[in-house]
Amino acid sequence: MSTVFGALNRFISRLDSESPSQASRNASPYGFQILRNKNLEIPIEPWYDFVIGINGRQVDNPDPNLFATEVRNCAGSNVSLVLWNAKGQRTRTLALPIPTPSLTLGITLQWSPLSVTEDVWHVLDVIPNSPADQAGLLPYGDYIVGTPEGNVHGESGLGELVEDYLNRSLRLYVYNHEYAVTRLVTLTPSRTWGGSGALGCVLGFGALHRLPVPLTEPIAGPGETLFETARFSNDEHQPPPAQLQSQSPPLYPPPSSATQSSDLLVPASIASSIPPPPQSATSPVAGPPRGAKKPRAVAASNMTFDDYFREGEQKSKEEDFAPAAKNTAPPPPPPKSAKGPPKATSPELAAETRGEEDQAKPAEEELERAVQNADG
Repeated sequence: MSTVFGALNRFISRLDSESPSQASRNASPYGFQILRNKNLEIPIEPWYDFVIGINGRQVDNPDPNLFATEVRNCAGSNVSLVLWNAKGQRTRTLALPIPTPSLTLGITLQWSPLSVTEDVWHVLDVIPNSPADQAGLLPYGDYIVGTPEGNVHGESGLGELVEDYLNRSLRLYVYNHEYAVTRLVTLTPSRTWGGSGALGCVLGFGALHRLPVPLTEPIAGPGETLFETARFSNDEHQPPPAQLQSQSPPLYPPPSSATQSSDLLVPASIASSIPPPPQSATSPVAGPPRGAKKPRAVAASNMTFDDYFREGEQKSKEEDFAPAAKNTAPPPPPPKSAKGPPKATSPELAAETRGEEDQAKPAEEELERAVQNADG
């Protein structure tokens, strides 16, 4: 099973590392990544949150002065920020008050593509007594999200970094999904610890190992949207649904009044209650022609679909459990014969009986000849 998952991860990683994926990375959406949050009252997570919209408009300009000017214009009121979170790839809207004296939010921003959060390595297994085990990495719950030593991109980026830090201390940012905390882990990669690999752990990379939704958030119910997409007023790629509905012609145009009464099928539950005109007493009632099929009985106009289903169910029950037309009596027993059934005899007994009969026949013939001679 591990071989199948390993092959699938390598295939997805190869797709991520090809040139089309690099093009999509360059064309991916951008936003202001939160690097630091000095105001603890603002529920914004550094590194995980991106500002992709402000006051109903998409942030499409990397100039931080324009963003700061938009925030200052909201002095004395609230500024609406649309945030995209790497945990579960979800968006949310946050309204923050802008105080008049300071006119700042207390956050540090950096213009970055949203795809930088895809460089995540999922810890799948930790070998005992390995460098990863001694550093305290936990399987399945830990995700390596970065390092203060520099930027790491692609599946091979972490391996190259580990090779550069053999037998030296390496610091890694590790996010734990179960406790929803990010900690700084220090380990020493080595080839001589007694096992395979320099870290002694199994890592997963790719689409199957993205950061999941925190456990504190409610689970999405059936029919809810899995991936949310924010809409902005300056988004010209796709008009709002109301505009699409007004521009496109209706799929089924309403019928005209001339054809609505004759060409459309009216269900029985909403059929017209106007009775038909009465027939005159002198006009003869014309019956069906000879050889024609009998017309089917028309249901009453006040019957609904439930009545149709109930009637069909009743007919089905009557046909399934209908009693037999004739009460057939059980067949009489066979007549008793005068002679009983032959007695069962063994083969040995039957052979002895035939031998005695064969011996008795010559004796009877001699007795008959003696009687004939005496009479003569």
